[in-house]
Amino acid sequence: MIKNNKCQCSDCQFRNVAFSTLGDSEVTTLCDYHKEYSFGRGGIIHKEDDPIQDFKYLKSGLVKVYKETQTGHEQIIAITKPFEFVSNISIFSEERYKYSVSAIEESVICSIKLDHIRSLVLSHGNFALQLMIKLSQISDKIILQTLDIRSRNLAGRVAYILLYFARDIYKSMIFELPVSRKEIADYISMSTANVIRSLSDFRKEGIIQLHGKTIEIVNPEKLEMISSKG
Repeated sequence: MIKNNKCQCSDCQFRNVAFSTLGDSEVTTLCDYHKEYSFGRGGIIHKEDDPIQDFKYLKSGLVKVYKETQTGHEQIIAITKPFEFVSNISIFSEERYKYSVSAIEESVICSIKLDHIRSLVLSHGNFALQLMIKLSQISDKIILQTLDIRSRNLAGRVAYILLYFARDIYKSMIFELPVSRKEIADYISMSTANVIRSLSDFRKEGIIQLHGKTIEIVNPEKLEMISSKG
């Protein structure tokens, strides 16, 4: 983890996402409570059971939210893209994190002291409402995506994840897969062997091309059909 130089909160894109109801002077004060950190791939942003002390959001990169089982197996809950909340679902209801967050690409995290966020919630009704809306949206996203994945068969789940990376994360049909086959398996609750077999089947059918970790979706329509029917 590397601490970065202080950024200009007034120019930050995230201001429009979560802090648009605050005035310029309040945003300037917010910067006094703000820190920015860089994490390399695999860097731990926080671990399950760490104390909750900050409000965090992802400025750039990609992270995974997960829980570890008693056997050390990871259960991936969500993959989070920039300007979404990294760790804020339970910040007002718990004292310690219920899950871990780590970077799956080089990522920059912005962190604001939680006491200051609580003060803003108590003194600014519009800010509190906007924050509740954002927290509800991310909770809905996690629940709906989990249901979408579980409603599909194996091939449908793998197709769904590939389309999610292409359309929602990278906005391109050619991208470098940011997670391992095992992590995909953890995310969709399948075995690694089944994920590898599905990717191989998609390649043989001309739906995708594999170049190491780079994936090209050649036939997105057919992949969408597999995802929908799965």
